[in-house]
Amino acid sequence: MKKVLIITYYWPPSGGAGVQRWLKFSKYLSEFGWEPVVFTVANGEFPEQDNSLLKDIPKNLEVIKVPIKEPYVIYKLLTGRKKNEKIHAGFLTEKKKKSFLQDFAVWVRGNFFIPDARMLWIKPSVKALQQWLNTNTVDAIASTGPPHTCHLIAMQLIDKTGLPWLADFRDPWTNIDFYKDLKLTRWADKKHHRLEKAVVTTADAVVTVGKTMQEEFATQFSRKIECITNGYDDDDVVAAALSTDKQFSIAHVGTMVKTRNPESLWKALQQLLIEEPSLKDHLQIKLVGKVDTLVNSAIENAGLLQFVYRIDYIPHDEVVRIQQQSQVLLLVVNNTPNAKGVVTGKLFEYIAAKRPILCIGPTDGDAAKIIVETQSGHCAAYDDVASIKTILKDYFNKFLKSELKSDAKNIEAFCRRNLTEKLSVVLNNITQNK
Repeated sequence: MKKVLIITYYWPPSGGAGVQRWLKFSKYLSEFGWEPVVFTVANGEFPEQDNSLLKDIPKNLEVIKVPIKEPYVIYKLLTGRKKNEKIHAGFLTEKKKKSFLQDFAVWVRGNFFIPDARMLWIKPSVKALQQWLNTNTVDAIASTGPPHTCHLIAMQLIDKTGLPWLADFRDPWTNIDFYKDLKLTRWADKKHHRLEKAVVTTADAVVTVGKTMQEEFATQFSRKIECITNGYDDDDVVAAALSTDKQFSIAHVGTMVKTRNPESLWKALQQLLIEEPSLKDHLQIKLVGKVDTLVNSAIENAGLLQFVYRIDYIPHDEVVRIQQQSQVLLLVVNNTPNAKGVVTGKLFEYIAAKRPILCIGPTDGDAAKIIVETQSGHCAAYDDVASIKTILKDYFNKFLKSELKSDAKNIEAFCRRNLTEKLSVVLNNITQNK
């Protein structure tokens, strides 16, 4: 049994999408000849807490934790937040007006905390792991980002140890959708790009979660890039058939930031309520997670507030139930320059839930291709109100006849166990080549 040291900021009891990828890898790695050892933060700033994920941690797994000093106390002070208030990933606006201090806080965050607000964790982490490695042996190191601080910790360790290194990108670095919102100076922008290049060109293997990101990295850095998507876990899917909602429920799971505001959907529903009067008696829009104030305004302007059912945050196991019970699952790809490469983790759980998906985003993007490949739903472009309306009308008519279902096929490739086997092959390759 070989050992791999996994460097990840997100780990249970942290909730949210960022924790699940390497939690699930850790769960199944031993089946493929690799024993995981996890290095994580002792006192992290997590958007949410989810104790339901603790059950996936393997028994006897060694977890090393080192405290972190994070600048969020200052950030919260500048943005008028309370000390115990959570900081959300990306740029979620929960108040209608942004102050000068909020803009200034973002500028400070982007230009002084590079690659991210966790940079103060690098030095103590490298020191602690060097000491640990003096008395413990591993065969490889894996780092996962964001935060890309994890990659910089790994890079310093392999510089000292020469161990094989796998760098995993759950999201892009300089091509992430909110990069332009960081208000970077030219100097800071150059530093981000320099560090990104150092990580991608130094690591023995680089893994991405989507084909577009894989192709972009391969082209930009002239090297081989692996793609291992996110997926679903068979253990998470409720075995017993759950009864679907009595209402024509359209459910969106996850944070709905301003770049995920499906304005065409609100327009399509507004028109359908006139064209199909019976829809008024059945429509329910389920929003599970935080919602940007811009999205709330768009819903209100479309006259849809009466149909909205909100759930702020719930544990992952309850999310899975909601996905299986909802009539339609809504996937909105961020309307940003990198939209074609955005493949959110929830897509695969949507597919496993076997409920029809409505995807709004690039019809030639990675997410759309997976939906078409698995025959799990339909896709429409951001501004294509007519197509969205046609899809919803078809779904609604089938709902009235109790015939609305998903015929998803070929989904086994996205099973977490099978994806972990692919990861083990990459780990085997880099250890053999060292």
